[in-house]
Amino acid sequence: MVRKFLYFITFCIVIYIGGRIALQFYPEELTRLSFTPGGKFEPQPALPASAYADPAMWIVRPDMAGPNPAAWVPDGYAAATPALDVPVFFVHPTSYLKKDHWNAPLDDPDARHIAGVMVQGEASVFGRSTQVWAPRYRQATFGAFVSDKAEAREALDLAYRDVAEAFDQFVASVPANQPIVLAGHSQGSYHLKRLLAEKIKGTPLARRILAVYAIGWVVDREHDLAAMGLPACENPQQTRCVISYLSFTDQADLTMMLDAYQRFAPAYETGVAPQLLCSNPLTGGLGGAAPASANHGAAVPNVKLDRATLTPALAGARCAADGTLRVGEGPAMGPYVLPGGNYHVYDYALFWADLRTDFERRVAAWKP
Repeated sequence: MVRKFLYFITFCIVIYIGGRIALQFYPEELTRLSFTPGGKFEPQPALPASAYADPAMWIVRPDMAGPNPAAWVPDGYAAATPALDVPVFFVHPTSYLKKDHWNAPLDDPDARHIAGVMVQGEASVFGRSTQVWAPRYRQATFGAFVSDKAEAREALDLAYRDVAEAFDQFVASVPANQPIVLAGHSQGSYHLKRLLAEKIKGTPLARRILAVYAIGWVVDREHDLAAMGLPACENPQQTRCVISYLSFTDQADLTMMLDAYQRFAPAYETGVAPQLLCSNPLTGGLGGAAPASANHGAAVPNVKLDRATLTPALAGARCAADGTLRVGEGPAMGPYVLPGGNYHVYDYALFWADLRTDFERRVAAWKP
């Protein structure tokens, strides 16, 4: 029996190592095979006009009952600071990883759990605000981002419609004289770019945008910023501007990330390498470099991502010539680093304390 058990363990190790090697050499092909739905896109009606008036349609909102994920802080964070009354609209990243549907059912328990964990770890950057709003939405499945099928774009369009409807409820619910912050990660940032271009640019609402944190998705400085109607944030006191970056090790491979972006870029950008916006989260400025000693605290998570420890000086931040944010040889954040040295999962966690300070500093700098 012991010998059989040892054989089994050896077999598992071989399979694991083989899988890691295969993923290293064929990352996109294996990801596409593993996560892309095989069925057709399922058209779905728009949500009822009053859907987002229901608190159950939100992961976080100011009047929610029970624990507030956005109020979470990592172990070791003890700053006692007064609350800020600035509304924040946060769109969570992809938490639906299944192949059953192109869009996540709103009641899928696994997607809901992962979304809650992500909101806790990321929207908590804005936790000094008493008005953090994070909607549930019929997000596109993870496989949509590595698929060339028409269904992928249809899935993203459906997800965007939900985000846009949630945003309308958010705007209707917060005071009309207050500035607002838009924030997201990954798929959430993808939707925020479209939201700015289609519902905010050129409207009176544009003057109320305090800052946009479109982290973890490509923002093209030449085309996207113009479409969004806002410039990049060039200094830490600037408002009405955009912060964005993509975290990679010094040995980055951008192939998968750029392929995903160009699948859904406007037609005039297809086949043209984007000029990546690289905000430096350690300086609050555009480009440049800062050493690890400038990092006031990464939120280093446990394997479940439900707890974290504040760890200063874990990683520096340098905007490379290709527009990515380089974080050194590979800081010890956990097992979820993607192929190509991609620290996508940890975009917020790597700079948790400094992003929190960045938000607070821009709020203080706001002038109507």
